[in-house]
Amino acid sequence: MNWWFKAVLWKRVLIALILGVVIGLAFRSFGGTYMVDGVTRYAGADFVTTWIKPFGTAFVQLIKMLVVPLVFTTLVTGITAMGHPSKLGTIGLRAFLLYVFTTLIAVSIGLLFGTIFKPGSGVDFTDVAPNVLAGEAPSMTERLINIIPANPLQALASGDMLAIIFFALMLGVAMLIVGKKAEPVKDFFDGSVQIMFKITRWVMELAPYGVFALITWVTAVKGVETFSSVLMLALALYLGCITHMLITYGGLIKLVLRLPLVRFFRGILDAQVVAYSTSTSAGTLPVTITCVQDNLGIKPVVAGSVLPLGATINMDGTSLYLGLLALFAANAFGIELSWGDYGLIALTATLASIGTASIPSASLFMLAIVLPIIGVSTEQIALMVGFILPFDRPLDMMRTMTNVTGDAAVATAVAKWEGELDEEVFREVANV
Repeated sequence: MNWWFKAVLWKRVLIALILGVVIGLAFRSFGGTYMVDGVTRYAGADFVTTWIKPFGTAFVQLIKMLVVPLVFTTLVTGITAMGHPSKLGTIGLRAFLLYVFTTLIAVSIGLLFGTIFKPGSGVDFTDVAPNVLAGEAPSMTERLINIIPANPLQALASGDMLAIIFFALMLGVAMLIVGKKAEPVKDFFDGSVQIMFKITRWVMELAPYGVFALITWVTAVKGVETFSSVLMLALALYLGCITHMLITYGGLIKLVLRLPLVRFFRGILDAQVVAYSTSTSAGTLPVTITCVQDNLGIKPVVAGSVLPLGATINMDGTSLYLGLLALFAANAFGIELSWGDYGLIALTATLASIGTASIPSASLFMLAIVLPIIGVSTEQIALMVGFILPFDRPLDMMRTMTNVTGDAAVATAVAKWEGELDEEVFREVANV
């Protein structure tokens, strides 16, 4: 087994992912079936859920355990490494504008592929049970106000990313202004970051086993036939996300930054695979930070500030998906769309995606914001959610991988423009 441990991590994770698909299908196909309340259940899937899925759940929990302390410490140390508060403004502004720009492109690509593939045409909702969305989506004003934590400790405990980022920014800037007297605190956070990176590397060694368990469970429970009802939606989403990653992010890296594109994608492959298997960009954040610093040469001052921001507001995969679902609804319910409607969808999906919770299937909640602008009723939205939710996980996996790729691309751009990119490291990641 020496070859296994000598292989680079992404190869081990990829092997585990493929094995998970094969073994998951085997459990689903050969485990036998039984009926519960008229619904066919798979004995093999039940076995996987009971005995294999917990290993994947434990891996996700380990990653989630790292998110808050790693984000908080890296953000504080990233700010203190700037040397002057003014630099924070340029880094933050560039990152924010670039995130918004790529999100607009993403939703436009979603609308384009939705127009080509026409998802939702001919869909029959007769046997679909409505799935009513609980609660109401917060307004933009509420989201902005909630960025300011009433209790920073509560924000840290609850994992409220925007509030954590706000408090970390305040703390880091204050440490810069205080100067020498804050050196002991700065040393504490510098040491804390190194400790968190060490724990992250330990956890990442478990990635192949966690990914294997998760993919085995998804495949055994859902199977490949779940895509048949939404084949056009799935095809449009996957092709749209791949197009966005290659054209938008690839164009940014290759044409704008003049950096080797293959090196970029190889450098973040570990983060992409973990994002695809876990469906949470926030949970993948520790891996993303490690990848861009170790493989791409992005300095902590950028990695520690731009990536946490991206995990919170950069939801390109979500905005692309919302654009597709808007056309899915229009086709399914016979709604004629004008050019003005397309523009409203693009704008609303972009705004709705900012701050969407970076957890599995959270984007379905945003349908309550986007779809009413084209005349879709609450009852129709509930029908759509009930129709899509059972097989949303494989779609969410691709959306999350797109989000994480965008985070890394924007961080690379900001690092390059701010002089915080070690190009020698970036161009020599052939060993990853």
